[in-house]
Amino acid sequence: MTKSTSTSTRNASLTRKTKETDIALSLNLDGTGNNSISTGVGFFDHMLTHLSKHSLIDLNVKASGDTHIDDHHTVEDVSLVLGSALDMALGDKRGIYRYGSASVPMEDALANVAIDLCGRPALVFNVTFPARKIGAFDAELVQESLRSLANTAKMNLHVNVPYGSNAHHIAEAIFKALAKSLRSAVSTDPRNPDVPSTKGTL
Repeated sequence: MTKSTSTSTRNASLTRKTKETDIALSLNLDGTGNNSISTGVGFFDHMLTHLSKHSLIDLNVKASGDTHIDDHHTVEDVSLVLGSALDMALGDKRGIYRYGSASVPMEDALANVAIDLCGRPALVFNVTFPARKIGAFDAELVQESLRSLANTAKMNLHVNVPYGSNAHHIAEAIFKALAKSLRSAVSTDPRNPDVPSTKGTL
């Protein structure tokens, strides 16, 4: 694995190249939701576009992978890089809200997401998809993406979908709720410029 990284204020860029994937990603936590996303996996592009737009995080992703096998490696590796970039852009996390949560409906589906940018990765995923596929996309890759994201962003990520009858709507509600949660958690808190932890570090 080859990495190159740079950070400036609350921006980060990262590249990762393996025998399975080749990824270049950059983000700006203080953006407006501008994005350019091309992973070779159409539905995943759609979800990342929602993530950027509704979090107001500018996001650029260019990825290629062994999608002739399946989409797993590309989705997993892009999510790993995205989480790493989020963690880098946050720096010591001084002055952020740290926590975020959102409840987002998408027609028949409702997604409840809560996050803590605490430095300790954990994923709780209480979701049942009514179909194995969303078009050509494996629905199980939603969980795989979020697990990878939580691990490298070092966040607690709790996802609960109490109901939903359409797999596309469930996935979209999840990513929109994650976006809204991230928007809150990475925002700066004018009342607390310090690290939001009694330990003094995150």
